[in-house]
Amino acid sequence: MRDMERSDGRGPLDLRRVTVKKGVQKFAEGSVLISFGETKVICAASVEEKVPPFLRGSGRGWVTAEYALLPRSTETRTQRDSRNGRIPGRSQEIQRLIGRSLRAVVDLDLLGERQITIDCDVLQADGGTRTAAITGGFIALALAVKRLMREKVIEGNPLKDFVAAVSVGLVDGEVLLDLNFEEDSRAEVDMNVVMTGSGKFVEVQGTAEGRPFSKRELTKMLEAARKGVEELVEIQRRAVGKVL
Repeated sequence: MRDMERSDGRGPLDLRRVTVKKGVQKFAEGSVLISFGETKVICAASVEEKVPPFLRGSGRGWVTAEYALLPRSTETRTQRDSRNGRIPGRSQEIQRLIGRSLRAVVDLDLLGERQITIDCDVLQADGGTRTAAITGGFIALALAVKRLMREKVIEGNPLKDFVAAVSVGLVDGEVLLDLNFEEDSRAEVDMNVVMTGSGKFVEVQGTAEGRPFSKRELTKMLEAARKGVEELVEIQRRAVGKVL
């Protein structure tokens, strides 16, 4: 079977071009502009000497996230959450996913009684904004942790592993890695996979949009995602240097 020709010239199992620019926000303890092709997300880590009420006095820290599409990140203007007076359900679901993914690789006891919030603001959306936010969010988190260790605010390293995410799906019956918007909009199956650097799954979100998929197809998609995450973790390693 001949491999599908993708609109950007990639092979079926190729990531989009991933770029990372660190230090894009002067005042954040860690910040990065990450691009997955035409999808661009600013991720900024803010450290606060406080925790949510349920953790007060526990000596444990917390990692959480907020996510938003900026008004012209999409083809038509997206209203700001403040204008609507509430956070849209999609944004709530994504920011919870980002928080869960990052906490999976953090020893909250070693973080101490402080909170790190990762703000993920989408400058431009072309598919995969949540996977870019998780991947870039970890880099911002790692940069903030390195700063806390350098300044001797914390003694031990709370990071246990890397974590990254990538989309995968079935388009015209073929497994494709890292879908852009055009591919995602016509995919028969759309899946987001979050994995650690050691190859363990944190979360798998998969939905049949057109037709049910088989166990064999699921296995092929997960293997494609594993390949993509391994490549993303190498990009993270180069961005943050020695952190684990």
